[in-house]
Amino acid sequence: MSDDVFRQRIREWLDDNLSEHFAPLKGLGGPGREHEAFDERLEWDRYLAAAGWTCLGWPVEYGGRAASIAQQVIFHEEYARAQAPARVSHIGEELLGPTLIAFGTDAQRARFLPGINDVSDLWCQGYSEPGAGSDLAAVSTSAVLDGDSWVIDGQKVWTSLAHLADWAFVIARTEKGSKRHAGLSYLLVPMKQPGVSVRPITQLTGTSEFNEVFFDSARTESDLVVGEPGQGWKVAMGTLSFERGVSTLGQQVGFARELDAIIDVARRNGSAEDPVVREKLTRAYIGLRVMRAYALSTLGGTGDNGEDSVSKLLWANWHRGLGELAMEVVGAPSLLAHDGELDEWQRLYLFTRADTIYGGSNEIQRNIISERVLGLPREARP
Repeated sequence: MSDDVFRQRIREWLDDNLSEHFAPLKGLGGPGREHEAFDERLEWDRYLAAAGWTCLGWPVEYGGRAASIAQQVIFHEEYARAQAPARVSHIGEELLGPTLIAFGTDAQRARFLPGINDVSDLWCQGYSEPGAGSDLAAVSTSAVLDGDSWVIDGQKVWTSLAHLADWAFVIARTEKGSKRHAGLSYLLVPMKQPGVSVRPITQLTGTSEFNEVFFDSARTESDLVVGEPGQGWKVAMGTLSFERGVSTLGQQVGFARELDAIIDVARRNGSAEDPVVREKLTRAYIGLRVMRAYALSTLGGTGDNGEDSVSKLLWANWHRGLGELAMEVVGAPSLLAHDGELDEWQRLYLFTRADTIYGGSNEIQRNIISERVLGLPREARP
């Protein structure tokens, strides 16, 4: 199937199916808004799966379409264009699924990929800790092999949608006394068990999509370690590379829609006549085009040259700046909440303060570029 035919097919399908029953879901969900119509968006995700529109890039033998990178980009662009609701299965489909395909055993793939594909199992990511945010190598959550089970103790934080997840992929230290990258393992852990407690974190937006997760002698089966025990760093880095894949192109379509809406506000309230505001809007448009060009030029790369880190820095800083620009365009009314409720621009501003932190903070991304790509001296570490 040609790319043009593929684009037309997904566009027509979305136009036909984002109507009537699912029409009210348009534009709902996403960062800072995951609480919106969650059950209905889950139903939509399962509807997508039944129609064969999930896991597009996966090999056919694992339930995917083996879609090319170009076609995956097209899907995400058209999905964003149609204002389809934010997916609730992103972590399983875009992060864990490709990780299991690349690093998992046949038994792990057979057990978990079908539940990701049909959205019957929801996943969360157990990486960050209170003392190890973006510095993943500093994690202290431990796991000890006890017979046919790993026994896990520790705490994770900023765990998106943990309160709704069935499973978590968790980075834990499985070799006592190990430091940094050595001795880490990548474990698949059931969330619904007595040893797992989840506590929501209230964000600036008033919502709680992030959570603290406590493991108190939680257990998972001994064979649910992805890759070799003690070699989890490699697997974890693989997951992070998948996180910054083709879906970023769809994300940028959403960014463009936000910028267009801000420009409309500027025209209506007259702030577009201010030369300073007009220049900032122009720079935002240029920045968005630069982001797209860079993303397209680096798709399919290995990430060895720091492309993933550069991409994260580009979109995180741009989007945070967009939130600030929205406040400037709206002006004084942006300082007031209406009946205690935030409007879309206030929510955008507040949530984008976190863009430069989650998914790998700016500081860590710059360290990666300076040390691994440019060969500069490493930052002193304990």
